[in-house]
Amino acid sequence: MLSNLNGINTSVYNIQPARANANAGVSVSKPKNNSIAPSFMSYNTVNVAKTTLTSQEDIKKFTDVSSNLDNEGKKALDYMLKSGLLLNNKSNDKSSTLDNLHKIITNKRADGLNAAVILNDTVKTIAKPSIITQHFGNIPEQYMPAIKEYDSSAKEINNSGCCVAASIEYNLASQLPAEFARVAEGLSSEKMSATKTIDLNNLCENKEDAKWLLDNFKIPYQMKENNKADVVLAPDKNAIIRAHIQTIDKDELERSPLDVLMQSTFMNVGSQQTYNSLNDIRVASFGPGDRGLVEIEKTFTESVVTDTNKTAVTFQDVQEVTDANGNPAAKLTGYRATDKTIKRSIINSLADGQNVIIGYTAVDNDNKIIGGHEITIVGAKTTADGKLIFVCNDTDDDSPELVEYHEDYLVPKIHHVGLPTEIVEADSRLKSIA
Repeated sequence: MLSNLNGINTSVYNIQPARANANAGVSVSKPKNNSIAPSFMSYNTVNVAKTTLTSQEDIKKFTDVSSNLDNEGKKALDYMLKSGLLLNNKSNDKSSTLDNLHKIITNKRADGLNAAVILNDTVKTIAKPSIITQHFGNIPEQYMPAIKEYDSSAKEINNSGCCVAASIEYNLASQLPAEFARVAEGLSSEKMSATKTIDLNNLCENKEDAKWLLDNFKIPYQMKENNKADVVLAPDKNAIIRAHIQTIDKDELERSPLDVLMQSTFMNVGSQQTYNSLNDIRVASFGPGDRGLVEIEKTFTESVVTDTNKTAVTFQDVQEVTDANGNPAAKLTGYRATDKTIKRSIINSLADGQNVIIGYTAVDNDNKIIGGHEITIVGAKTTADGKLIFVCNDTDDDSPELVEYHEDYLVPKIHHVGLPTEIVEADSRLKSIA
């Protein structure tokens, strides 16, 4: 929960796009065909409900959607129906995944977007959320002069700062497929926005504090009855340029047009509407640096996008220092919780059916922080010697598959996590930053 945000030192650590080699010094194996059965949760926590098309309306929608998909998309759509994802209606307005997929092809898309491309991207992402990537696509040489004239700051992006946004995109697709499809439809529509009703209690216990957050994050909103508000989620104005380029010139392992729109929107939510898709830069407000999101911004964004009550918990003590050139730097000086406490908090969240987005650090021989990254823990299993293997999704590992990390490798690197507030409140050994 983001209460008492005023006066909190949020400059402890900014998750930057430069990331350490996650495979260094650890044996990592990847699940084959999602065959790993974690001990505490399944990778898709959507409750299976309807798996059969029963109404003529749904049958027609299914046929219309299927006819606009490629062969891979058709297979993904069939899987979604059989798994209960397609008719799931756990969205903000109770519309189903199928309802929103159908809107993508029946309602006009924004100029520069292709309805069939957005539809295929949405279907394939819901069927397999681990395909989400934060890798920016290149700007073709022939377009760069015109884009530079429009915005001189535009540039090629090698290391994206969108790991937080991509992780939130993954969570939305894997746990709320109908809402993911609804947001995808809105962001790619002519209005290029999605309106969402949120419970202000998921931001703060106090209504006025929640409104203060919305005001300071510059989220357009309209107050409603019963302590609720309608918020508007929208990408930055330059996102359509990146999305159009990815529509006509997407290479392997690059972001889809849908990834562009989703990640730009979530970066915009967390950066007080200051994100620029053409240079991957935002205006620093709640923390240092102009790339990525700090943990308070990440927690606010996750709480708004999923309409859930999250609390950011910091596990590492970090001291602000200067490097050899006199520039600001950070040093890992200790830990605020034991490994046992950290593992328990993650396991409790998984058992509650919620993935855990974590921010981890990489340090040099002097414990100076040289990089950081955000990934999502989606499951865990126990080895023969009682140790944990965490099953994770990494949006920056050049692979569309989940990956495993041994607890001895991952746990000491965890700087912060976003946990369900009720889990934090139930465990007095957890120290939140808010």
